[in-house]
Amino acid sequence: MKIAVLNGPNLNLLGTREPAVYGTTTLADIERRLRAVAGEIGLELSFSQHNGEGALIDAIHALRGTAEGAIINAGAYSHSSLAIRDALAAVAVPFVEVHLTNIYAREPERRHSMLAPAARAFVCGFGPDGYEWALRGLAAMLSAPRGAHREPAAAAPAADPRATESAPRRKRRG
Repeated sequence: MKIAVLNGPNLNLLGTREPAVYGTTTLADIERRLRAVAGEIGLELSFSQHNGEGALIDAIHALRGTAEGAIINAGAYSHSSLAIRDALAAVAVPFVEVHLTNIYAREPERRHSMLAPAARAFVCGFGPDGYEWALRGLAAMLSAPRGAHREPAAAAPAADPRATESAPRRKRRG
């Protein structure tokens, strides 16, 4: 089984970029660890890192027919790029989104992921270990019998506002 590991902007600077936030582990260290795990569980991996949104989208398009799954840390593009989410949806490759930090404990503009609604799973806040957990989890999902893992739920239809407008209102007695 072939899994692609895609990394977005500035992740090539891991180990030296804001070590108090991202730690001192380099991207090469993460790739080395993932190769060892892949050998242990019988996976073939490919790695790429792109600082530009278009290059990352091109890498996602190249997954069609070449990878059975992907792990993606789109960096800051995770919070803003509909184009990356659309590319992932278009190639229909199951993916897990990973972030080194807990994005929900960071600045307000980082507390939302555009990719997460399309992801099979989301791992954040565990540092470099999150990549390994994403890899093991994705491999387990892809090798499980069909239906053994719950697919992402479709968005619920919006409630009809007229349904609540016509309902009688009760006064609350104190």
